[in-house]
Amino acid sequence: MAIYETDYLVVGAGAIGMAFVDSLIDHGAGDIIMLDRHPKPGGHWNTSYPFVTLHQPSVTYGLSHEELGDGVIDKVGPNKGLYELATGAQVSAYYDGVMRHKFLPSGRVRYLPMTDYVGRDGDTHRFRTILSGEVHEVKARKLVDGRKFAAQVPAITKRKWKAEGVAVMKPGELGQLALGGADIPGHYVIMGAGKTACDVGVWLRQMGVPASMISWVRPRETWFFNRASLQPGPENMARAIDFPASQMRAAGQAASGAEIFRMMEADGHMLRIDPQTEPTKFHFPVISQGEVDLLAEIEDVIRIGRVERVEPGVLHGVDGTASVPRNALFIDCTATAAPRGTVEPLWQDDTIVPQLMQVPLVSLSAAACGFIEASFATDEEKNALAAPGRITDTVEHFPEALLVNATNRMLWSRSPALLEWLATNRLDPGARMMRDLGSAPAEIRGKAASIRDLTMAAVPNLQRLALAEHEREKNAAR
Repeated sequence: MAIYETDYLVVGAGAIGMAFVDSLIDHGAGDIIMLDRHPKPGGHWNTSYPFVTLHQPSVTYGLSHEELGDGVIDKVGPNKGLYELATGAQVSAYYDGVMRHKFLPSGRVRYLPMTDYVGRDGDTHRFRTILSGEVHEVKARKLVDGRKFAAQVPAITKRKWKAEGVAVMKPGELGQLALGGADIPGHYVIMGAGKTACDVGVWLRQMGVPASMISWVRPRETWFFNRASLQPGPENMARAIDFPASQMRAAGQAASGAEIFRMMEADGHMLRIDPQTEPTKFHFPVISQGEVDLLAEIEDVIRIGRVERVEPGVLHGVDGTASVPRNALFIDCTATAAPRGTVEPLWQDDTIVPQLMQVPLVSLSAAACGFIEASFATDEEKNALAAPGRITDTVEHFPEALLVNATNRMLWSRSPALLEWLATNRLDPGARMMRDLGSAPAEIRGKAASIRDLTMAAVPNLQRLALAEHEREKNAAR
């Protein structure tokens, strides 16, 4: 058994752990050991399906000063006219390159892949080497637990419904159809309504599968951010500024989370696949109008609630049954990418639990956590700059997320050190817009200046809406 010593033991080398360590290397001191179950850095990107891409602009993902993607405009496909979406292979190579070319050469990072964190006894932590089964110990001054927001992906998630006598694949297995590893189905059934399901639907259509050969099980409809409203660059400034302005106008006036989305839809910033059905789900997905148009061609949408069991030709849901062709292939897209979970203080004596401080910007939140750790002395000071947030599930959770974002922005505005750090940080959409505003017309600069006032005016209503939903959930749990 080997015994290690370090200042920081970081559990997880995904988006959270990598962004935290990147900030710590740039602004802090001390040695770091990173543990991760995967063979390479990048977390869930190691097990994502081959056709996965980011759904947010590449400029808001990754590490603080390391560009991701090529910064080109897509000329074909449903994302035509918008900035490219980094592929899973690009993201994986990005994190691997940063580990090899920055973290390890710094002399401060020891990276231990294919390891499982086992537990702790005081400042002594144990981990197991997955391939050999050996258990080792680490004496660490601080534990950085990056598992709080660990993403779930279909490849490593247990199926939530029973399948009896039918063919089932996960998205990452669809390539077997081209390699002769499975019979070509006569019909496809997409199970799930989130980003993965949308990716599969778009991919099937782009691979030449007619919409009539696809059924889509959507227990809940989803709202999407319109990708056109999140585009970087001075040429997109007017719409990019109107997005947060629209959001805060709606947040200050709406009587519910659902109404915020309807108001933003009227401003062109929200999309839904079925305009006749009111969405109740929201996990911060981003989609283009071209993708919506392609997905809307799938007319056989099955709404029987959560599916419990599938047998040849029949689906059994909590709200009824539905028929599909007996030779259908079922594609399981029901994994919850980011569970809602609970919140807790980020700094807890000798433990740091990175969480969302700008929902849903995982990279920015983790990078800010690393900077705050490096720049402030006490847990009290650090937690005073970090109101923890969590991802949304329903539309009525959205006010809480907006409130957390606004609260942290207000807290950060009182710290010259944080403001200086944000001003040049590529992960912060607000800072990027401010950098582009210098050459913008006066009308756009005026609208940008109004966002702060709109936010301040919206906070009381957001507090009321968030509290009302909290009370509703508490009463429902009794």
